[in-house]
Amino acid sequence: MKLALFLSLLLFTSLNAIATTDFSLIIHKPFDSALFDVTEDYDHTISAVGFTKSYKPTKQNHCTYYNAFDYLASVSNKYGYRMHLIKINKQAKVLLSKNIPLKEFNIAVALQKTPTNGYFIGGYSMNGKLLLVKLDANGNLLYFKKFGTKNFNKMNTLTQLRDGGVLAVGYSVTSRDAHDNIFRMGLGGDDIFITRFSKDGRILWSKKYGTIHDDRGISAVEANDGSILVLSTTKYDNYKNITLMRLNQNGDTIWLKHFDGTKLIQANKIIKLRNGNFLVALAIYDDFGKAQVRLIQFDLYKNIIYDKTISTNYSTVLNDIAEFSNGKIIGVGYVKDKFNTDGVAMIFGSDLELLTQEHYGDKNYDTFNALHILHNSQVVAVGVHTDNNSQEENMWIVKLNKDATMAQISLSNNSFYKELCKLFQNEIKEKKLSIKRDLTITLTDKNLYFKVGAYKLTQKQKNFLKTFSKKLLPFLKSHQNRVALLEIIGHTSSEWQKNNFKERYLKNENLSLKRAYKTLKFIFMQQGSKMQHYLTTILKGSGISYKGKIMLNAKEDKAKSRRVSFKILLK
Repeated sequence: MKLALFLSLLLFTSLNAIATTDFSLIIHKPFDSALFDVTEDYDHTISAVGFTKSYKPTKQNHCTYYNAFDYLASVSNKYGYRMHLIKINKQAKVLLSKNIPLKEFNIAVALQKTPTNGYFIGGYSMNGKLLLVKLDANGNLLYFKKFGTKNFNKMNTLTQLRDGGVLAVGYSVTSRDAHDNIFRMGLGGDDIFITRFSKDGRILWSKKYGTIHDDRGISAVEANDGSILVLSTTKYDNYKNITLMRLNQNGDTIWLKHFDGTKLIQANKIIKLRNGNFLVALAIYDDFGKAQVRLIQFDLYKNIIYDKTISTNYSTVLNDIAEFSNGKIIGVGYVKDKFNTDGVAMIFGSDLELLTQEHYGDKNYDTFNALHILHNSQVVAVGVHTDNNSQEENMWIVKLNKDATMAQISLSNNSFYKELCKLFQNEIKEKKLSIKRDLTITLTDKNLYFKVGAYKLTQKQKNFLKTFSKKLLPFLKSHQNRVALLEIIGHTSSEWQKNNFKERYLKNENLSLKRAYKTLKFIFMQQGSKMQHYLTTILKGSGISYKGKIMLNAKEDKAKSRRVSFKILLK
């Protein structure tokens, strides 16, 4: 089993950070904690929800207890789960970390944005009530709705709808309470339970679905025509079957499709694809209890387009999936052997063929529960990390690149400047180059200047550019989510024999462009194909004639003016 140990982890204890390069953020709380869903805010920060454990504040009780049972009864319901909201920025700094102030202990399982940059959070209380919580952009409680049947209920997901409302999907234990205003009887054992809310939090409808067996709603998505596709399970005789269900906007059933089988199967996620079809992520278990990823793509009329099981060496489950703009699919979850569990990220082609797989974690239990594709095509995944030699679970946030490799923490402009100076500290010390805070790199060694009228590179210039680019380009690529442009700028001195002003400017402009192009071409041709493809996204050659000539004591230094410089622009 491939175990990609963290080169370094960003550890937070009481929100104090230890800096690292990899974007892997672990947030420690006094007790167990976890994250179950994640989204991107409108300002490109990242928000995630889950739970922490805490005590309810109570008045001191000075009673004397004469047996343990009386004492345990007195402290019951004083310690448990609390919905928790985390917000971080591109530098992996925690901007917000707060419990949602509800009286009952509860867990958040789903997160959706509101039009005002606030949040809808879905979850359930420990006594079996379903919860819809609305927060403002700062995490302040606006309102919460408590709903469900008289018996125990649990939410699995919260789906954003096009009308601004949300759909809560989960299950309820059969209710046979005659005073239950929604249902007089259950359908069997556990029943699929779905509630639709308007954008202002009003319940539009609540309905149960199912068989005489235990049925549970797992995930749902809205189709282009406003109908709703629901993924659910039915459990009986130690087996689970998968059911796909299409509902109209009022919750009435349009069609059902069952996937029967003799093997245990687990349902995890349904998404809508850009082509209007749908994709579900399942896990199918063999006779030895080993899970394999199964992906099924189907259309609005329940026709199966692809049904693929991806065989891997170890038990693998995808808890969440999403589609990139190019049609590729990314999934996150966990991979497990007899020794430990790691978070896993997998990339699939549009035909659901596995393209790449990466494992992340340490020596204990690590898993990803959810993902979100960010505006720049990077991916944020959240879940649980367990430290070595520890039993406590911690919140875990990881940012991945589009190819499922670990992303790097975005540097601020000042930090980027400092890292650049550190990278070229020897060259700066030897006065071969200088770096300004605006991220302009100027070559200062006299051997790197051009002769009068020359634009072809000398051997000394080529040798320096080889060493220079071997340092600079990998650094820029490692921070590609921050780098917008690498501009190579050609310069000239201001003279050109006895030509008039117009000819002198134009000829110097042409010369400066040639110097920039020759430098750009040489650096580009020295790179491998992967780096060349990356450079095509950021490279720019410019010539500015003698506009940037070097002045010394109010007089032009013509030799130093004949050069190229480099300018890095950040996003």
